[in-house]
Amino acid sequence: MAEGFDQHVIAQFRANGGKVDGFSDLLLLTTAGRRTGRPRTTPLVYREDAGRYLVFGSNGGAPQHPLWYRNLLAAGGGTAELPDGAGGIAAHSVRPVELDPDERARQYAEQARRVPAFAEYAGRAGRAIPVIALHPLDLSGDPGLPAAIVAGLRLHHEDLRRQLADLNGRLDGADLHGRLDGADPAPGPDLAAQLRARCLSFCHGLDMHHIREEGAFTAFQRQYPQLAPVIARLRADHRTVADALARFEAHLAAPGADDPAALRAELDRLTDGLEAHFAYEEEHLLAVSAPHPER
Repeated sequence: MAEGFDQHVIAQFRANGGKVDGFSDLLLLTTAGRRTGRPRTTPLVYREDAGRYLVFGSNGGAPQHPLWYRNLLAAGGGTAELPDGAGGIAAHSVRPVELDPDERARQYAEQARRVPAFAEYAGRAGRAIPVIALHPLDLSGDPGLPAAIVAGLRLHHEDLRRQLADLNGRLDGADLHGRLDGADPAPGPDLAAQLRARCLSFCHGLDMHHIREEGAFTAFQRQYPQLAPVIARLRADHRTVADALARFEAHLAAPGADDPAALRAELDRLTDGLEAHFAYEEEHLLAVSAPHPER
């Protein structure tokens, strides 16, 4: 699918509870780009099989594997959006497992039987089209898994905090002309350009972190129904943070963006909101997921 067409399908999918004209059995897979870390969302035909979701790297019959396939395996996971059966969409954290050759051949043949276009794709591609099983996160089978996931979230929060501290430190070292203390006096990127480059990396990482969390929240709410109001607030926080990120990026691109005082105000607003969000999430998810001693 061309990128413009993909965006049309994604918008219709999200606006209509997973329904898209001319398609059935679609999911949206979001993974981090291998080079940029930027979230990349792709609509994919899928087939449910024994609690997992099979997706097919047909790439419309092109001779090369699709980018989403390479990104997904490099990232080791992603988030799949599917209809929730009640007119909405649920995000699921998914772990990819590429099928071995025998099972791949069997599952692809079954898909081609159900949807003849897949037989045409295989004929044109001249390659073995990979089949990936997406396994949704399930917290019910391992009592230690919820706490391990929360520990991983906290580690990622610490990394994001360090990146924010780096941005703040660079801003603290700026003079009114947008130069950094100790910088080469020769002409070079101004402060806004330097911060913009670092911000894009940070923003992409934070976007992907929150997308992954959205999938994990679905599993946490299934395992711990009492978390429903907490997760509702965290999801609202994600939207608020996304708006703050968009404002910060817009400020960096606007005229006069090299004013350290204005940059400081925008970055402080973003930092304060993120810290409150991180602290709330860590407190409430850790409290319910930590192993409790027997009474």
